[in-house]
Amino acid sequence: MTSPPLVLASASPRRNHLLKQAGLVFEVLPSDVDERYDGEPPGEFARRNSARKAAEVFPLRPAAAVVAADTIVVLRNPASGKDRVLGKPAGPAEARSMLARLSGREHRVITGVTVRWGMEERTGSRETRVRFRTLDPDMIRRYVATGEPLDKAGAYGIQERGVHLVESLEGCYTNVVGLPLGLLRELLLGVGLDALPPGPCGAFAKSKEVEECLNRTRRS
Repeated sequence: MTSPPLVLASASPRRNHLLKQAGLVFEVLPSDVDERYDGEPPGEFARRNSARKAAEVFPLRPAAAVVAADTIVVLRNPASGKDRVLGKPAGPAEARSMLARLSGREHRVITGVTVRWGMEERTGSRETRVRFRTLDPDMIRRYVATGEPLDKAGAYGIQERGVHLVESLEGCYTNVVGLPLGLLRELLLGVGLDALPPGPCGAFAKSKEVEECLNRTRRS
């Protein structure tokens, strides 16, 4: 059977890069779903958003297999025990505020992923625990001044300069980048497509910065 064309329902350059590293050929057709958090459990929110994105793009390419994802950063308030979802900062001031809250603490990165092909649809999510180093105000200021945090959930990118903010991580590295490849393989197989090779979640992450982060995690 000939594999269908693949569509990535996201404008994220990080997801685009991961799929290219995995050797996939695909079209980029971003969705325009409102991602505002409405108070539901974070994992449900990420899964629902990914399904909404796939549903929006699928009618535009009904013969294709559509891949959609939504990544959120979740920080628990130690006093109340309630979760706070950190999306993309509205500007530099909010980015600095987010990073100050994440400093020296553990947070969760959750990515919801949906694959839709014809009448078949599969949705799932992955969670990775990330602990930040203690960040001084000057480090935060200099990082935000690079502009890197402004289009990323939680105001950092682990695959770029943001790796130097991370003390350790537990779980799937590519999930933190924005697309857990192990989960994506499972979902593709679930709709009948064997499009990704098997392998560990971080198998396609090969940069020096990534290796530094993973080595630091192994030593922790």
